[in-house]
Amino acid sequence: MFFSKTKIVTLTMLLFSTLPSLAAVTHDESNAEPSASWWNRFVDDVKQTWHSSPDRDFYLPVITWHNRWTYDQYKIDHYNERPWGAGYGMSRFDGNGNWHAIYIMAFKDSFNKWEPFSGYAYEKIWRPTQDNNFRLGLGYTVGVTARDNWSYVPVPALVPLASIGYQRFTFQATYIPGTHNNGNVLFAWFRWQL
Repeated sequence: MFFSKTKIVTLTMLLFSTLPSLAAVTHDESNAEPSASWWNRFVDDVKQTWHSSPDRDFYLPVITWHNRWTYDQYKIDHYNERPWGAGYGMSRFDGNGNWHAIYIMAFKDSFNKWEPFSGYAYEKIWRPTQDNNFRLGLGYTVGVTARDNWSYVPVPALVPLASIGYQRFTFQATYIPGTHNNGNVLFAWFRWQL
């Protein structure tokens, strides 16, 4: 298979490790009013994304990788790392070239049970080459999920995002922090702008 689990994990870990300089970058506040709080800017970004997004996106989950340094081998052997599922969203690039989206995904979790996730995502976009179609991104997603092992009680989530993209195709990933045998999961998907 062209995108083997090892290649995807390596690409994602490389992506997270080569973008530390972007971690400190936040929304460009040059156009914001001095009195505008981060919460007001966040709400405005979500509203604008909901009402003014020209793009529609298809999401295809491709890997759930349990960090081998934090899990017992027995657990790894029994967890699902193929998150079959799909998602759909709306997105836009703002005046500074940064990406915003509202989306919903459903996929098979570590226990091979369905898990929905819906939320808002933001990425600061960096175009390191002369080809503006190639981009790297670093940001976050905030939303709500529900899992079978938690009786499908809605749970809020805030996790980092990183991406590498070209034209309408983007590979995105997040890392869910945790403790020994809990959390510490790399979750990645492909996103196509329709």
